[in-house]
Amino acid sequence: MTVPRGLSSEEKAAWSRLAESVTPMPGRAVPKQVAVGIAHAPPGVAGQKPVKQAPAPKSIPNPPPKLAAKPPVRSTPPPAKRAFNSQLDGHYNRRLKSGQIAPDYTLDLHGHTLDSAYHRITSGLDQARAMGARVVLVIAGRERPSDPADRGSKRGAIRAKLLDWLAASHHADAIAAVRRAHIRHGGEGALYLVLRRPG
Repeated sequence: MTVPRGLSSEEKAAWSRLAESVTPMPGRAVPKQVAVGIAHAPPGVAGQKPVKQAPAPKSIPNPPPKLAAKPPVRSTPPPAKRAFNSQLDGHYNRRLKSGQIAPDYTLDLHGHTLDSAYHRITSGLDQARAMGARVVLVIAGRERPSDPADRGSKRGAIRAKLLDWLAASHHADAIAAVRRAHIRHGGEGALYLVLRRPG
């Protein structure tokens, strides 16, 4: 048994126009709508074209939640280096700069290699702190441009490394400030290490 395929939309429109042009017999009225064509057969019957269904609306995936922007990483100097530049009491600072405060302890690094100077500064600060020193005078020579690869063969190598040694040492938190020494205590060739008061 052949199942009729039904009318296409163009065929239905043509039948409608044809039906409107027909003059009805006497006593009969023209129906408002002429039923044209045969009902569609259920889907899956042989010979029947599947009825196209409107495509389901595409589901738009929810956008991933915006992650909060990470704050820029600030390069903060280590606490020791910040402490080396801390402000001293104004009156005390003026007396220190004018050479009126005598150092409590002196470390002379002249004639040392880099290795022996490093051990001298760390052990010397151990002694200075043990005796309650407030100002340590470090004689390290004048500051000169130095090559980072220099192993101590050039003058100024110890002075160039000194602040890095102090910042990396176990004494870093005990150092309140580093100041250039007054001329009577060595001037540009020496530094005052001002130690924090214990407790």
